Amino acid sequence: MLVVVDESDFLQAVLASEVNRVVLERAPSLGAPDWWLTGGALFQAVWNRVDGRDPDAGVLDRDLFYFDPSDLSWEAEDAVVREAADLFSDLPSPVQVRNEARVHLWFEGRFGVTSQPFTSTRDAIDHFASTTCCYGVTRGTGGFEVHAPHGFADLAAGRVRPNPGPATREVYETKTARWTREWPTLIVEPWPDGVP
Repeated sequence: MLVVVDESDFLQAVLASEVNRVVLERAPSLGAPDWWLTGGALFQAVWNRVDGRDPDAGVLDRDLFYFDPSDLSWEAEDAVVREAADLFSDLPSPVQVRNEARVHLWFEGRFGVTSQPFTSTRDAIDHFASTTCCYGVTRGTGGFEVHAPHGFADLAAGRVRPNPGPATREVYETKTARWTREWPTLIVEPWPDGVP
C-alpha cells in the first residue's frame, strides 16, 4: 500500500495511469496557456493506489484546465475544446477542456451562485468543492509541476473536506455521494451549516 506523504508519492500515483501520462504528454501541443490536468483523474488515482486498485477505477473523465483571459468568447474556448477532442479521441475516457478565465461568465446560470473571476488556473483549482480535489499537474521543459495547496495528508487518509465558495452544498454532496459508493472507506466531512 502506498502512503502519499509528499509530492513524489503523489506524482507516482498519478502517473501510474497510462491515460494521465498520455494527456500530460499531448497537452502542450494544444498551445493553451497555463494548462493543468486536474480533478478526479488525480486524487482518485491516489485513492485507487492506496486501495490497491487499477489507477483508473471509478475515474469518469479527465479535466484539462487552461487560462486565457485574452479572448473570453465561447468561440475561442470551443476551438480549443474541438482541437482537444481530436487530440484525445483515442483515449478510453473523455478529456474535458475549459478556459477558467471564462467561468464567471456562466457559473451563476449553471449553479445559481456567482463566481468571482479567477486569476489563473491554480486559482480555479483552489476553488474546487472539496480541498481533496485541489490538485493539478502540468508539464513543462523542466518536467512535471504539482499544485497541491492543501498538501497530501487528507488525500492519503481518505478524508474529504468541503471547500465552500463558489462551490455549493449541492455540488459537494452530489460528488461525495458518488465517491463514497466507489470508495466506501472515505471519511466525508459534512458541509458547514448555514452555507448554501
